[in-house]
Amino acid sequence: MSEKKKKARVIMVQGTMSNAGKSFLVAGLCRVFWQDGYRAAPFKSQNMALNSYITKDGLEIGRAQAMQAEAAGIEPTVEMNPILLKPTSNVGSQVIVNGEVLGNMKAMDYYAKKKQFIPAIEKAFDKLSQEYDVIVIEGAGSPAEINLKENDIVNMGMARIAKAPVLLCGDIDRGGVFASLYGTVKLLTEEEQAMIKGLVINKFRGDVEILKPGLQMIEEKTGIPVVGVVPMTPLDIDDEDSLSDRLTHTAKKGGMDLAVIRLPHISNFTDFNVFERMDGVSLRYVGNTEELGTPDLIFLPGTKNTMDDLAWLRESGMETAILRCSEQQIPVVGICGGYQMLGEILEDPEGVEHGGTMRGMGLLHTRTVFSEAKTRTQTVGRIADDTVWGEFSGCKVQGYEIHMGRTEKTGDCRETVYLEDGRLDGLSNPEGTVFGTYLHGIFDYGDLAAMTVSRLMRRKGLDPKNWHFDPEEHKRQEYDKLADLVRNSLDMNRIYEILEAGIRC
Repeated sequence: MSEKKKKARVIMVQGTMSNAGKSFLVAGLCRVFWQDGYRAAPFKSQNMALNSYITKDGLEIGRAQAMQAEAAGIEPTVEMNPILLKPTSNVGSQVIVNGEVLGNMKAMDYYAKKKQFIPAIEKAFDKLSQEYDVIVIEGAGSPAEINLKENDIVNMGMARIAKAPVLLCGDIDRGGVFASLYGTVKLLTEEEQAMIKGLVINKFRGDVEILKPGLQMIEEKTGIPVVGVVPMTPLDIDDEDSLSDRLTHTAKKGGMDLAVIRLPHISNFTDFNVFERMDGVSLRYVGNTEELGTPDLIFLPGTKNTMDDLAWLRESGMETAILRCSEQQIPVVGICGGYQMLGEILEDPEGVEHGGTMRGMGLLHTRTVFSEAKTRTQTVGRIADDTVWGEFSGCKVQGYEIHMGRTEKTGDCRETVYLEDGRLDGLSNPEGTVFGTYLHGIFDYGDLAAMTVSRLMRRKGLDPKNWHFDPEEHKRQEYDKLADLVRNSLDMNRIYEILEAGIRC
């Protein structure tokens, strides 16, 4: 790697398992360093996620790295996540390198080729290291997966590339944290063990005094200091997809009832997180007809397999339940794959999904044709002035597109969203009760989410006059809470010492 200037200082967060809290710790450290006056950037060499994000230059990265960049006060770039794997089945994924689709690979094929991606990883990391003061690297899963260690490019393999000291965190809420920390350390080589400069206990509930004897013993047994105990604290920050606790929220809690259909291949469910943050709103994920009931609004989310998930809707009876709700004038909103399902017909002449033609739900007079070309772009637009949505007329919208295929109207649809580049995006039925768009994140900016809830409230005879929600200010507050949590839980003096000393390898 080049030596054009003094490189960024580096620290890495690894975990004893998936969902140990690595992403949040990286985001929190990025926020702390930003508050302390440093230009910090997140980095994850390889991420596996269905929640993805499109950068300003139209490249695709993991949503977690976009969140971490936001916490650091910087614009997300493709260098922060050079390898993204988007699962398409239990044994394969779409492989995205430097933000571009390389193709679909079975797990064994990808594993055999992993070392070929090291130059791309090094180049991305080197670019960040020339532009920022601090890089906070996130590992994946566990570094002690002994069957995968030989070709590792995301845990200790990445730590060697970056010469990064490592913090190893364990999730105490699941139990067995000392065994998992000890076992992880002892399954590593002596060289790798020496790279771990601190242990972190994450998601702790209770009195830390009771924990202290265990902290002392784990330090003695591993020879590695415990640099912090992070308490379990409710924070409203975007999380990783398949492991998210959000997807288990199935019960109505009161207030406005918004239901997201929990598709088998659901992706980018972060599109709806903003509604969870609102007082008087209950957002829940439903996977069967009994759970659905009669909500105030139904969301059909994005999916990695539109046609397969449409078949699941049909076979499970969910399609019939949704159509029944629509007949009762309950609004239905589809985003990306959900938008495609709402139409009359889906065609896959190139076999992008599984080929052939499939009947859609028929709630919109549209036709979708899949193609190999993948649309990836950030965009802005506005809601049409002649929409039946009244107060939404002329409202600015923004978001990002990630889809393979195009959707066009075949009959009586209202053109609802016009994009800045002249394209038509959103379409609705004549009554405005069914709406589809390709824009992920459309509810994350401005007042659109709050206006949507206000409209639903008026529909139920409620007065939204004094009801308001600012999603961007709420997000800033949550990042600051996360920084406070990290700063108060970790020995930041020790963290800065580790950062300054680095490692030799």
